[in-house]
Amino acid sequence: MGAPLIQARDITLVFKSKDREPVTALRGFNLEVGQGEFVSIVGPSGCGKSTFLNLLLGLIKADSGEMTLDGSPISGPGQERAMVFQEFGLLPWRTVRANVELGLELKGISSPERAQRATELISLVGLKDFERHYPHELSGGMKQRVGLARALATEPEVLLMDEPFAALDAQTRDLMQTELLEIWERTKKTVLFVTHSIEEAAYLSDRVIIMTARPGRAKETLKIQLPRPRDYEMRLTPEFNEIKSRIWDVLKEELTSRAPQ
Repeated sequence: MGAPLIQARDITLVFKSKDREPVTALRGFNLEVGQGEFVSIVGPSGCGKSTFLNLLLGLIKADSGEMTLDGSPISGPGQERAMVFQEFGLLPWRTVRANVELGLELKGISSPERAQRATELISLVGLKDFERHYPHELSGGMKQRVGLARALATEPEVLLMDEPFAALDAQTRDLMQTELLEIWERTKKTVLFVTHSIEEAAYLSDRVIIMTARPGRAKETLKIQLPRPRDYEMRLTPEFNEIKSRIWDVLKEELTSRAPQ
């Protein structure tokens, strides 16, 4: 990997809990992500995975440490970063097309250019015949496709994904993972993907970051030595199962070491 596109150095974040006691979410968190990489983060619940994405998005600020994008400090939200959430977040009164165009509208992009860009992305995510439909007329997987198209519309350098498929049924989730990889292969976006699923992380990623329990830090980084493009049958191979076992061994050690006695 050359010079990292994303770099987090010694990030520490403390927030106040409901009872006003300080809680350290992240302590000494370090991470580097290269241009065009697909990196997943796994870890125990409450370890700061989503918190880190919010820091990277610029919605909150760390108490100490440095976070940069392409060498420049991250001081707030920017159009070079886009987030895809678990909750679809679609505007119910807007059609598929209008939802995809939302970010372009906010940027002041002309109507013809918005239309062309939305048409391309709606086709890319497989919703060509549904552009006039409203969110209530779509399945969960279709809604998430709209969310992905909307995130891609503003042409961000970095795509942040916070458990985007967690609310989907198992079959739809498998399908969306494969489709995401196809889209990633075509767009070459840098992706930082948070998930609780070891299998999902292993299947999608170039590298998997395994975090400690809170206060979160990167405990181990595992490079996924599997060829691309990947398909579902790869999940049935001994190599894939070995990777899952290695991730689980590290994660289990952290879970059991922090479990109540």
